[in-house]
Amino acid sequence: MKNNTNKNSIISKDGVSYLIPFILITSCFALWGFANDITNPMVKAFSKIFRMSVTDGALVQVAFYGGYFAMAFPAAIFIRRFSYKAGVLLGLGLYAIGAFLFYPAMLTGNYYPFLIAYFILTCGLSFLETSCNPYILSMGDEATSTRRLNLAQSFNPMGSLLGMYVAMNFIQNRLNPMDTVERSQLSDTEFAAVRDSDLMVLIAPYLIIGLVILAMLIVIRMVKMPKNGDQSHNINFLPTLKRIFGIHHYREGVIAQFFYVGAQIMCWTFIIQYGTRYFMSEGMEEKAAEVLSQQYNIVAMIIFCASRFICTFILRYLSPGLLLKVLAIVACVFTAGVIGFQNIWGMYCLVGVSACMSLMFPTIYGIALQGLGDDAKFGAAGLIMAILGGSILPPVQASIIDCGTLMGMPAVNLSFILPFICFVVIVIYGHRSYCREKMRK
Repeated sequence: MKNNTNKNSIISKDGVSYLIPFILITSCFALWGFANDITNPMVKAFSKIFRMSVTDGALVQVAFYGGYFAMAFPAAIFIRRFSYKAGVLLGLGLYAIGAFLFYPAMLTGNYYPFLIAYFILTCGLSFLETSCNPYILSMGDEATSTRRLNLAQSFNPMGSLLGMYVAMNFIQNRLNPMDTVERSQLSDTEFAAVRDSDLMVLIAPYLIIGLVILAMLIVIRMVKMPKNGDQSHNINFLPTLKRIFGIHHYREGVIAQFFYVGAQIMCWTFIIQYGTRYFMSEGMEEKAAEVLSQQYNIVAMIIFCASRFICTFILRYLSPGLLLKVLAIVACVFTAGVIGFQNIWGMYCLVGVSACMSLMFPTIYGIALQGLGDDAKFGAAGLIMAILGGSILPPVQASIIDCGTLMGMPAVNLSFILPFICFVVIVIYGHRSYCREKMRK
């Protein structure tokens, strides 16, 4: 569709509008946001349902983000061989299969089949993110690519908010209120009955989202999508990999993304443990403390969502590297407050971190892929593999939390030294990116 008024739009190229494809692909950002943030509270839920430690419950995150890591480069090869649209459709299909596998996992009454379901589900998410992010970058001029990706990513936290709302109101609030200690005192028969009842509650939202994903798959299959970035189908895997990892801003971007995703997942997963410890120290019962902590988590996500729209606007006036650096510095300050405060101000700081994180993923992504052209398909895979940070770092933090007390401080407070280190890495990447931007100018 030719339209001269679209020349200045960030969702058009050479007078051709990509509005409908942009809307459809952007909706996928919300779908994987839902999956991400209905999963974070499941660490606590599975720990309670199966009478496990926080460390064992964090295997949910290992399986979840391990799927991203395992499937990123196979996804890139598939997309290079076929198209972005084919990658999106296969991603949605795997997402739906993983969600439907929660039902047979529930029938086993065992923890580990759920991990398999999560792994398959996130293999689908890996295909989606490897396809959708560079696809959005291609839907317009390269000069506006980072703004365009930030705009699309702004809808990701809307899905996240829905995931958190569903987790709190349709899973956590409906689980049996007995805590882990009370469950450990049940007989095997009594425990099995409580466990099976809780698992029935837990799987229902996943089965529903599986149906929604199938509907989305059908819609995208029927709509004609642009061929941007699909011109080359040659798979020169190792030479391409060597070439893109030889680019400084890309290589450093993969490292920064690893630490960013680790920080994000740690802050959003363990806000439940952090808040529960504090509110219980104030005399609140565990169930009420968990619910209140999840409410703080939802407030954090609302702030994250609003901040992403604000930061997308600010990018019209500030360079991506500079804004990334400033927000990472503020995140370091807030995280220091999370560690140091043992009162409500610690919770306020932990909520405030989300405002700083809102810009980071899409901005690191956009900076890293600048100038890669058709190699962006493999470049995107490397950045999606960096999501492994969300699999490796949370179990390390969980093992610290399980210590109870360290150096006279609550271990859950001290455990946030890990996100602090992550944000320091992002400060460095933002600074180096800003310096490169100034040199180009």
